[in-house]
Amino acid sequence: MTSSNTEAETDTFVDFRRVFLSYDGSDEFAVEDISLQTRQGEFISIVGPSGCGKSTFMKLATGLKRPTRGSIAIAGADVTGPLKFVGMAFQAPTLLPWRTTLDNVLLPLEIVEPYRSDFKKNKAQYAERALKLLKTVGLDGYADKFPWELSGGMQQRASICRALIHEPKMLLLDEPFGALDAFTREELWCVLRDLWTERKFNVILVTHDLREAAFLADTIYVMSKRPGRIVARKENPLPRPRELELTYTDPFNALVHELREHIGRVRNT
Repeated sequence: MTSSNTEAETDTFVDFRRVFLSYDGSDEFAVEDISLQTRQGEFISIVGPSGCGKSTFMKLATGLKRPTRGSIAIAGADVTGPLKFVGMAFQAPTLLPWRTTLDNVLLPLEIVEPYRSDFKKNKAQYAERALKLLKTVGLDGYADKFPWELSGGMQQRASICRALIHEPKMLLLDEPFGALDAFTREELWCVLRDLWTERKFNVILVTHDLREAAFLADTIYVMSKRPGRIVARKENPLPRPRELELTYTDPFNALVHELREHIGRVRNT
């Protein structure tokens, strides 16, 4: 093996090789023949019609589901169970209503090892980390507020902080901004862009919003209808750093149009 090949393999963070998943053990698959490799620190997005297996892909990537066939490796190790170095955020923020914003953000450190064992001893240090994160996403001064005192966008910011508090190597986002209005959604695109730029964790973003994928991702994958297959892979040609003004330009619209054409072909097959 050449040194360049060795470097390429070392740089691979997510590695799906011919992955199939059947929920009931039959020959009817939710996803089939998924092969995908991401680089260390890469931001990818998966788009496709409803029911195509995007969320199933997320479960496989976190180790919540084992493939029926094929292999999955993350950070150089085979995935054999739920991964501890992953953060997740969903369309619904799911903040606990009886906990303050700060305590909601700290929750993973109370339940995930190795933090759980020394949580009480290090709580002040962890709280400082949480407050810094909250400030980064524009929630400075809201640490003592309860979820019902926050807007939907604020709750989603807190949810992203909770997903990042244990400094995961990979962030998985399942339609995280889908329930928000257009202006709040774009604000949070920029929040996520800035967090990723600063920390360079791996991101897998599942979304129906083609503009969101085009603005945020390095590489965009289009999935077919169930059983989900990857039918297109598009490296994002738009240069970084990206500002919202980019979304009104011809190159951005051309990329979104290309993705929409792929989705159209998927729907018509």
